[in-house]
Amino acid sequence: MLTTLLSFAFVLGLLVFVHELGHFVTAKMVGIKVERFSLGFPPRAFGFQRGDTDYCVSWLPLGGYVKMAGMIDESLDDSLTGAPWEFASKPVWQRVIVISAGSIMNFVTATVIYAGIVYVTGIGDQPVGALVNDTLPDTPAATAGLISGDIIVAIDGDSITMAEELIGIVNSNAGNELLFRWKRDGQDYESTIIPKLDSVSSVGLIGIRVGTEVLYRDAGLLESIQFGCLNTYKFIVLTADALKQILSGNESLRDSVGGPVIIAKLAGESARHGFQSLLAFTAFISLNLGFFNLLPFPVLDGGHLVILLIEGVMRKPVPLKARIFIQKLGMLFLLALMVFILINDFTRLDRFNF
Repeated sequence: MLTTLLSFAFVLGLLVFVHELGHFVTAKMVGIKVERFSLGFPPRAFGFQRGDTDYCVSWLPLGGYVKMAGMIDESLDDSLTGAPWEFASKPVWQRVIVISAGSIMNFVTATVIYAGIVYVTGIGDQPVGALVNDTLPDTPAATAGLISGDIIVAIDGDSITMAEELIGIVNSNAGNELLFRWKRDGQDYESTIIPKLDSVSSVGLIGIRVGTEVLYRDAGLLESIQFGCLNTYKFIVLTADALKQILSGNESLRDSVGGPVIIAKLAGESARHGFQSLLAFTAFISLNLGFFNLLPFPVLDGGHLVILLIEGVMRKPVPLKARIFIQKLGMLFLLALMVFILINDFTRLDRFNF
């Protein structure tokens, strides 16, 4: 439990901080007065005042915010004076930069993490066998002596370099003897295994879960950065596709969406696999946070960008009453969504382990 809580605090704290830091730094750069920089949502727990800004930690650890003067946000503060340091007084292009900066920082954070992992561990781009991740009890594989961590390198004398090759051979050879050869701690082992016909899938199975074992090579700084950028792009595309599947009804919202409880449990599981695994999970959540904040929905950064786009086209501000009404509707919907996600998280707890 302690590992789960600490991991969750690390992931959420880091990602909220870098997101809000993006808003904060760009706001200061264009001359917008920042009234509060908060990790967490009110009520305020503790902090300090420096210059015009109150830097604080708040009690609800579900996000954070940067309160800028003259911006209609979750606070619904409509006290606009027209002062030059207010958000509303700045040109549209500057406000677009400030609003976009949070998500951009999340994307940059993910890229840096992915690049850093590759720079330290290298790039695994040469498959060398099928890695046994788990062996099920009372199965042909268990009887033959295969255990987690073994690397299967050949079947009936044919080299195996990828998990897909092994799966194809096993699935199509139910009832047939196959000579498996594998490596364990540098030692060679072999045994005859007969795949068992599965009555449900009608294919041969031996009772293992496998992945592909790859050989790592050193990566330079430039190649690591390129890998980080490519990985970030791939995950953004996958996230967009997942959202498309949900909106089209092909995927269940209940099964596809996870809130703070599920994130905490997954963070704990990642941490138990090592700090590198926790960092990779942090990068993944960072991408999701950046992506979903850019959705064109009130309260989110994407909703503010839509209003700025309308203002840019109309060449005049959206009426104040309309902006406040939009924010209220967005907040009500967001609160309802948060309640749904929290309830959904607790109903799915039995699928995850501490």
